[in-house]
Amino acid sequence: MEIAKVSSKGQITIPAEIRKKLNLKEGDKVLFIEENGKIVLLNAGYVAIKEAQKLMEQEGEKANLKTEEDVLELTKDVRRELWSKKYENNA
Repeated sequence: MEIAKVSSKGQITIPAEIRKKLNLKEGDKVLFIEENGKIVLLNAGYVAIKEAQKLMEQEGEKANLKTEEDVLELTKDVRRELWSKKYENNA
């Protein structure tokens, strides 16, 4: 258990051990979430990355991408299409 004192401006210093556990560095943003009557402090960057990963996973499932090879093949197809639109129409 760690304790921090609130300043007159409502600021606190997050104890070093907590910053280490949350992988917080100077300039990072933190997120406060209320859960079951408690306030939870999270690394906002970590939460954003996890949300992006979740959305990408959902989109991958929609596109029926199951393997790394499926992703690579889709990437090649998109590149071929973009190349075709950009260069073949200019001939």
